Amino acid sequence: MTTFWSTYISVLTIGSLIGLTWLLLATRKGQSNNTTDETMGHSFDGIEEYDNPLPKWWFWLFVGTLAFSVGYLILYPGLGNWKGILPGYENGWTGANEWQKEMDKADARFGPIFAKYAAMPVEEVAKDPQALKMGSRLFASNCSVCHGSDAKGAFGFPNLTDNDWRWGGDPETIKTSIMSGRHGVMPAWAEVIGDQGVADVAAFVVSKLDGRTLPEGAKADVENGQKIFAANCVACHGPEGKGTPAMGAPNLTHPQAFIYGSSFAQLQQTIRYGRQGQMPAQAEIQGNDKVHLLAAYVYSLSQDGSAEAVTAK
Repeated sequence: MTTFWSTYISVLTIGSLIGLTWLLLATRKGQSNNTTDETMGHSFDGIEEYDNPLPKWWFWLFVGTLAFSVGYLILYPGLGNWKGILPGYENGWTGANEWQKEMDKADARFGPIFAKYAAMPVEEVAKDPQALKMGSRLFASNCSVCHGSDAKGAFGFPNLTDNDWRWGGDPETIKTSIMSGRHGVMPAWAEVIGDQGVADVAAFVVSKLDGRTLPEGAKADVENGQKIFAANCVACHGPEGKGTPAMGAPNLTHPQAFIYGSSFAQLQQTIRYGRQGQMPAQAEIQGNDKVHLLAAYVYSLSQDGSAEAVTAK
């Protein structure tokens, strides 16, 4: 903080305290200590205001508030660049500094535990009950807002409890996804293949790749959709539509892999306008050791349900 703003805040704060003190004492001056039946001349709905002073306890409450303010400003930062006389506030008080202090305390206490699990393979950590409890808490604090408290996802966010992984479900790939994040892009195809082409491709995916029945009255040419798919979609989704984990392209033969919906209408929306989804990188936020625990927890969700039981507790 510059000297100007430090001085400005200090003068404003001290001036306010002095002004409030003067106002409190000035209003007491000339007042009688005894009660009276004289009124102030104010009347409302038959109620009149007597000319009596404030109760003493009320006056001393204001005095105590002012004294507390002065003591606080001496002990703690509050007057511009003044650091306060108590230790621990050499760098001033901010919410960020307080948060960092709490994080440092937590790291000193739990850091060795995190480090122990970080030295173990993800598969082994995923079998440790204590590690799963820690991972479930990290998940609830950092991941549940998108993937849900039960990790079963939501519209636009994948289900982490099944075996449909867009980028791969092995332990190291899961950890890489959490550490570095992912950015999945499905380009819009409406201008390339037209609205009828969009319907045809969606019909091909639903009927041939997923093996489902098209809705009654659907106006689409499945064979034409297959041709368009072969010409435009196999580069990402593969010739059989089973996806390409290296590109984050989902397996189109599993309806549950469609995080934006798998109905005929929803598929047309996705093909027509495209989709974009981003998984934020957690490396700088959580660090390697916590991400290692998170990866183990997420990995266990799609294995034997052990983490799901831990979450339920």
